[in-house]
Amino acid sequence: MDWGSDLWDQHDVIERHTQSGLDMLDRYVKFAKERADVEQAYAKMLRNLCKKYSRRGIREDQDTKSSSQAFQDVLNELNEYAAHREQLSESMTLTICVELSKTLQELRHERKNHLCEVKKAQQNLEITFKQLEISKKRFEKEWREAEKANQQTERVQQDTNSTKAEVDKAKLHAHSRVHIADESKNEYASQLQRYNKEQSSLYHSEIPSAFKKLQELEERRIRLLADGYVQFSETEKKLQPNINKCLDTIISTGRNIDEKQETLVLIEQHRSGAAPPADVEFEDYSQGVKPVPSDNTPHLPKVRIKQLFKKKQVMSPDKNMPSSLEDFSRLPPDQRRRRLQEKMDDVQKELQKETEQSEALMKMKGVYEQNSQLGDPSSLQPQIIETAQNIARLRAEISKYQGKLTEAGGGTLQLSPDSAEYITVLSESPSPNIYESGFDEEFEVDFPVGQCTALYDFDGSSEGAVCMQAGEQLSLMDEDQGDGWVRVQRASGDVGYVPASYIQIL
Repeated sequence: MDWGSDLWDQHDVIERHTQSGLDMLDRYVKFAKERADVEQAYAKMLRNLCKKYSRRGIREDQDTKSSSQAFQDVLNELNEYAAHREQLSESMTLTICVELSKTLQELRHERKNHLCEVKKAQQNLEITFKQLEISKKRFEKEWREAEKANQQTERVQQDTNSTKAEVDKAKLHAHSRVHIADESKNEYASQLQRYNKEQSSLYHSEIPSAFKKLQELEERRIRLLADGYVQFSETEKKLQPNINKCLDTIISTGRNIDEKQETLVLIEQHRSGAAPPADVEFEDYSQGVKPVPSDNTPHLPKVRIKQLFKKKQVMSPDKNMPSSLEDFSRLPPDQRRRRLQEKMDDVQKELQKETEQSEALMKMKGVYEQNSQLGDPSSLQPQIIETAQNIARLRAEISKYQGKLTEAGGGTLQLSPDSAEYITVLSESPSPNIYESGFDEEFEVDFPVGQCTALYDFDGSSEGAVCMQAGEQLSLMDEDQGDGWVRVQRASGDVGYVPASYIQIL
């Protein structure tokens, strides 16, 4: 069974059905496009979400918490997951939307051509039918005229008063009308034969052929739609391993977190080593005796208040002046030792760098002395002297840090053989004391521990305080020790205390 033989008389039904099928294919193309847009928007929202909660570079996340780092890994994997979703959107657009849209246009054009062929054949048959009707009416008219002529001839022959000429004339007229009627009859028969032939060709050949092609077109359309359903799932299925890999990585990240180890890390980072304060002794006022406070009694805010009004002289550090040594005495013992060791490591790295630079300058000077065309050896002398002074300053700092570390109960620093050797430049130096820093070891220079911004105006009328304006940028010299005051330095060099609630630390 096919449309051509069984639905030859259902032209309107076939036309509506094929149009509905193409509309369905067009709906699916629009659906696939919107689904791709949904995936694209979903991927974009995931990327924005990862960007919002990613906290790279923030000091809070630099504590190397395993759970915090794991969360960053989760965000990275989710960002990769979003990339796969974008790839899914692009694949849907290319394999489904673009290809089906192109095929849909071809099917519409082909359907239009087949329907036009049927319509044109029907129009030709209608024209032939009109010609058949005209020839039929003419034959009918001519036959009636011929009958009238024959009847007139019989009446003339029966009339006794008619002459022979009248009879012959009537016979000639009747014969002429009969001849014309016969010609009309033959023309009608020819038109009828032509119409029947065209009608048979239309309903047995042209219409069945066109409807069969429309049936094949509809089958191709259905197959394309079915393949579109398959591609819709296969496209996502191909990317599913990569998506599952991201999800598995997130699962592994969560399972690898060791909650006990992370809590122990906090102990290592912030353990002070100080003993808890002793019990407060009973003060018996009735006996008039007041006990001496224990050494473990914590410092009260009044000690800090006395220091609040103690002014310190601050000098701007010179380029050649050795950096001020922080003893971190305000920190607990364990944290103090750790900070002192970190400072010593930093100075040791700087000393190694200065030593290598000095060696390079000496080698360059030797090359200039052997070949004066390459450069003037005396031009390197200022750099050599400056490097030697830096080495002496750094060695003095290491020595002082070592003393403070030993005082705090820490170990000793082992210097490498290369950094333990002095570079001898006394013979070339115009000054015999280039290794002497010339600074008093007891001289104290403050350096900022941070920056802050004034939130409100402060007049600084009390002794030891300093005035500031709202929005002014200040250098934070000492943090709040619990009494509500911090020591700051203005851009003009004035140093003093301001309320901690009046500033915002950057």
